[in-house]
Amino acid sequence: MTVIGFIGSGHIGGTVARLSVAAGHSVVLSNSRGPDTLKDLVAELGPRASAATGAEAAAAGDLVVVSIPLRAYASVPAGPLAGKVVMDTNNYYPQRDGQIAELDSGALTSSGLLQRHLAGAAVVKVFNNIFYKHLLSLARPDGAADRTFLPIAGDDPAARAAVTAFLDSIGYGAVDGGPLAESWRQEPGTPAYGPPYGAFDNEAGTPAGETVIKEALAAARR
Repeated sequence: MTVIGFIGSGHIGGTVARLSVAAGHSVVLSNSRGPDTLKDLVAELGPRASAATGAEAAAAGDLVVVSIPLRAYASVPAGPLAGKVVMDTNNYYPQRDGQIAELDSGALTSSGLLQRHLAGAAVVKVFNNIFYKHLLSLARPDGAADRTFLPIAGDDPAARAAVTAFLDSIGYGAVDGGPLAESWRQEPGTPAYGPPYGAFDNEAGTPAGETVIKEALAAARR
């Protein structure tokens, strides 16, 4: 049994938690407002779910999802995440996060910024390019003709492999997008961000196969 820790349990984090529990994993949820505010979500998810502080969720998880506004990245507890695989769902939205010079210049990607903060962890960019309702609705078992793929990027090949296995368990294939320096290819404004999975007003979404995602990553331009 794998334990998935969550630092941030909003739309994307909560959806990944739902998929995780459905796949037989246990989840430890946290947010910035405290465990008591997650009672309803824990009750919905059932006995495989619990709520904790961010540090506790980080310590408990075999894999950990970070799904908070990018501007709060420095609040992610680095100590408990040392040696762990961290799945980063974040995007840089200057209108929300403020201007960050290293991201504006392209010197770093948003996941590169988190990796620098979490020097002892292995950060993998994933779940950032898909609408949360599509993420919930498009999950399919391995072998399904309409299985959807998600791009991932990370500097550690073993961490990318671990995330690929996790995605498979919750109903998704993975397209390996290489190191974090290339993760801009799945960030806002690129062909891989949103459109492959259908319009936001279509909650069911549109399955996007491996070739579609590979072509979208390749078509990205800065």
